[in-house]
Amino acid sequence: MLTVPRPNKQYRGRFAPSPTGPLHMGSLIAALASYLDARHHGGTWLVRMEDLDPPREEPGASDSILHSLRCHGLLWDEAVLYQSTRSITYAGALSMLAQAGQLFSCDCGRAILEADGACRGNCRARQRQLADPRAIRIVVPPEYEVGFTDLLQGPQRIPLGQSLTDFVVRRKDGLFAYQLAVVVDDAAQGITHVVRGSDLLDSTPRQIFLQQELAYITPRYCHLPVITTAHGQKFSKQNHAPALQNDQPVMNLRCALRFLYQREPPAQLTDVEAVLAYAIERWSLRQVPAAMALTAASIGLDG
Repeated sequence: MLTVPRPNKQYRGRFAPSPTGPLHMGSLIAALASYLDARHHGGTWLVRMEDLDPPREEPGASDSILHSLRCHGLLWDEAVLYQSTRSITYAGALSMLAQAGQLFSCDCGRAILEADGACRGNCRARQRQLADPRAIRIVVPPEYEVGFTDLLQGPQRIPLGQSLTDFVVRRKDGLFAYQLAVVVDDAAQGITHVVRGSDLLDSTPRQIFLQQELAYITPRYCHLPVITTAHGQKFSKQNHAPALQNDQPVMNLRCALRFLYQREPPAQLTDVEAVLAYAIERWSLRQVPAAMALTAASIGLDG
């Protein structure tokens, strides 16, 4: 039997899917790695539903995702947090940034934005002349650099102020931007470790910038390789990745563990609880390749 470590109050991890469709193998890999890292360290594991963008959401997807997690034994420790209920809190954070004089409105359409999404319409100098709808952006000082050590990808240093002069914190349609919401919620939930896919690595400098501006603690980050097809396409809902078969959880868990280069559970372990117990005890982040992507063929999927 697995010996469960004592609760570690210094470790709080989370899995934060967007309800734009059912879970697929790529999202299971991210969820499982986050779960195993938290459980191996005796920490707390949470689930947050990033339902910030109603136009992109699929009806019933939130319930479907939670059902898939339960089927695969990935059970969370506290109530699920729904970002759709958090607008007042996000508005408070936005107000703090505004009081510091760091925000400006922008009415630029996509056609005139910089390649990195920054404002190119000189909006900061013509605030009284702007027409609705308007986004709200935060200014990044030109000298600002972000440095952190990713637990898998190693040391990172990004001259954010040179590569990105500003970015959106509230969209033209009035919805709060992902970058702001995730930072506010990580702080509110006391998240200490963020284990997620490498496709979000370029978001991390913006999130660290916001954390520092809001006087929040920065979590430890770990960016895993994402699973791709033979043609280099990331498994995603947009690329029509097949939904997980919830009636085959052990097979799915074994595939995800193989992708993460973890020790293969013995064949005689045929139930979810036993497979997870084996994987928790032997979890090793050092075994995960420090790559940005790996193909589906590495776990026997044709992609």
